[in-house]
Amino acid sequence: MELIKKIRDFVWSKHFLKHLGLLILTYIVIVSFVIFYLDSYTNHGQKISVPNLVGKNINSIQALLEENDLKFEVIESIYDPKKPEGTILEQDPIATSISTVFVKEGRIIRLRISKRTDLVEMPSLINKSERFALQVLKNRGLKYRVEYQPSSEQDGAVLFQKYNGNIIKEGEKIQIGSVILLIVGRNEEKEPVQIPYLYGLTISAARDSINKIPTLDFLFICPECLTHEDTLSAKINEQTPEYIEGVPSPSGTKVTVFATPNFKVE
Repeated sequence: MELIKKIRDFVWSKHFLKHLGLLILTYIVIVSFVIFYLDSYTNHGQKISVPNLVGKNINSIQALLEENDLKFEVIESIYDPKKPEGTILEQDPIATSISTVFVKEGRIIRLRISKRTDLVEMPSLINKSERFALQVLKNRGLKYRVEYQPSSEQDGAVLFQKYNGNIIKEGEKIQIGSVILLIVGRNEEKEPVQIPYLYGLTISAARDSINKIPTLDFLFICPECLTHEDTLSAKINEQTPEYIEGVPSPSGTKVTVFATPNFKVE
C-alpha cells in the first residue's frame, strides 16, 4: 500500500505533470510539423489536369506544360515515316480528359515521339540471283536500282552492291529507304540451244519441256480451243521453228506451237 501511495503522489506531483505536459506539447509540435512538411512536399490537395499531347509536335508543347507547372521527358523515338518528325505518339500519364486522373506540379510527362529515319543492316547479295536480291532489299525497306554488266560466268547474279557510288559491305548500317545499286552480270552472247521436239504433246507437257531451257520463249496458239477443257486436252500438231536433231537455234528464240483439241498422233 505504501508503494502505491508513493506512485500516486509522484504522478500527481507538479514535477511529473510539468514534464508530461512538455512531452505532449513536443509531440504535438513534431506531428504538426511533419504533417505540414509532407503536405508542402507532396503538394497535397493539388489537382492539375494533364493536357492531351498526342498528335502535337515535341517543339510546340514547352509553353503549354510550363503553364501547368509540368515537365516532359522523351523516353523513346519510334520510326514512323508517315508522320512529321517529332510527332507525339504516346504519353504517360494519359490526358486527364481521357483518364480523369489529375497530377501535382512538377510531374514529368513521359513521351514517345516519331522519327522518320531508321537504320537497317545491309545484307550480302553478292553472287545471289537478281530476283532474290531485289526481294531481300524490299523486305528490309530498301530501294534499288539495277545495272547490267557483261559476264559469261555469273549470268543473272549480283556482281557488286553500291550505295552513294561506293561499294557497301555486309553489316553496314544505312537508313531505311536508301537506294542500293546492284550490278548484275549478264551473258550477252549465249550459246545456241537445241529446241525440243513438241509434236503430239499437250500444252502443259510442252511448257514443262520449254521451261527446262530458260533462254527460250514460248507461245501457244489453239484457234479451236473454246473452253478450258479444250485447252487442257489439245495437243500440238505444229511447231515453229521446227525440231531438227543436232541443229541448235539462237538463244532467246520464241517457239510457237499450234494445237487442236482431239488431235491424234499418227
